[in-house]
Amino acid sequence: MRAIVTGGAGFIGSHLAEALVAEGADVHIVDNLRTGFTEHVPPGATLHQLDIRSAEAVQLFRSVKPDVVFHQAAQVDVQRSVADPGYDASVNIAGTANILQACLQASVKKLIYASSCAVYGELETGLIKEGDPTEPISFYGISKLTPEAYLRVFGLLYGLDYTVLRYANVYGPRQTPKGEGGVVAIFIDRLKQGLPLVVYGDGEQTRDFVYVGDVVRANLAAASRGSGRTVQVATASATTVNELVQWLANIHGAPIQPEYRPERPGDIRHSCLDNRLAKEILGWTPRYDVYRGLKETYDYTMRS
Repeated sequence: MRAIVTGGAGFIGSHLAEALVAEGADVHIVDNLRTGFTEHVPPGATLHQLDIRSAEAVQLFRSVKPDVVFHQAAQVDVQRSVADPGYDASVNIAGTANILQACLQASVKKLIYASSCAVYGELETGLIKEGDPTEPISFYGISKLTPEAYLRVFGLLYGLDYTVLRYANVYGPRQTPKGEGGVVAIFIDRLKQGLPLVVYGDGEQTRDFVYVGDVVRANLAAASRGSGRTVQVATASATTVNELVQWLANIHGAPIQPEYRPERPGDIRHSCLDNRLAKEILGWTPRYDVYRGLKETYDYTMRS
């Protein structure tokens, strides 16, 4: 299999590229290195330092002619999207449209798109299902949802096969505390620096934390399953930020007294995703519980 991984020098993309190389795939990475790192590119993969919005990226697709494209590249900082919605849209919407055009020109067999739980916004439901309303409350959520419509129409008009994977809150080794950083990466980085943990709001907001290794497995499964479907990649288990702090204190071996600050605009209070469709369609279930994933992430960060 010949594969292109956009954003393959970043957090999730580098883990995915590594797994693809291990399976014997011919892997090409498209990354502008704005938030990615060359040291995260696995041996055996070919890095092309290109922006997904560029004409050069389209030319590369025509040259490589991949069988499958894993589209991970994105602007993923919610607060950046609030501050600069134009840039957010240019990367996530226009960039994806450019990649879809490239797929057509290269006769790509399938594209797997990395979407987000941010597309739902603040739903008043305990366990979000794929068919629930999508009402984003951040520009990031809008810019991750819009390409899903592009994919549907590309499929209808041109027969492009695809699977949309809506990720819960992904965490794990190599996630940076800036740019693409989630709360786990930020908290562990602050512990490493001896700084207090900052919690926005009362800490009772919930997230569905899914380990990066499990997300990679879902992508690999989607390469041959889930045609035309939208599937959530999640644990279906809610964790409060306060619980996260306590688990990290246990792993760190010292009590943690977080610093509480006001909630931020665009932040969702509660988010937990049903994963039954992933089990049914992809044959996928998460292997990591949050504590095990936190321990591996903590150990990696403290060593690096």
